[in-house]
Amino acid sequence: MTIDETRTFKAVNIALLTVSDTRSLKEDTSGDILAERIGSKGHALIYRMLIRDEKWKVIAQLHQWIDDEEVDVIITTGGTGLTGRDITPEALDAVKDKDIPGFGELFRWLSMEKIGTSTVQSRACAVVARGTYIFALPGSNGAVKDGWDGILDTQLDSRHRPCNFVELIPRLLEK
Repeated sequence: MTIDETRTFKAVNIALLTVSDTRSLKEDTSGDILAERIGSKGHALIYRMLIRDEKWKVIAQLHQWIDDEEVDVIITTGGTGLTGRDITPEALDAVKDKDIPGFGELFRWLSMEKIGTSTVQSRACAVVARGTYIFALPGSNGAVKDGWDGILDTQLDSRHRPCNFVELIPRLLEK
């Protein structure tokens, strides 16, 4: 498992959605962390938005970005907990074609080293929706670092071997 430096890096276009009742974009430190990592890796952050934990508004925004041919990947942060207001996984369920169960499994495994059994409260998840990847991360700064540094950094690098998400983008809509 490595980065093959002989291969060409292919940047992806990413939309970033923070789901929160308690923050504004000005206070969105987890979104800031993701935005910095996306840019420093060489990807394009083409949209960034914050929406309150209102399921139908989140679903509508996801549909808009899924239908935008420029968006390859959507990353959400927040709304993945267990409270009544946490609705991000349900919003992903409403738009998905396929689950990517390994994403949430690996996220919780990585998180176990840092927060112990409290990781069972995370509903981090990922789906494919009409040819667009959507990754839902918890809203804490530590969680977005774990999700990006431990999974997305390499899986969104077209040079990663033996395989990566980027090389599959042209085939996601195959029938």
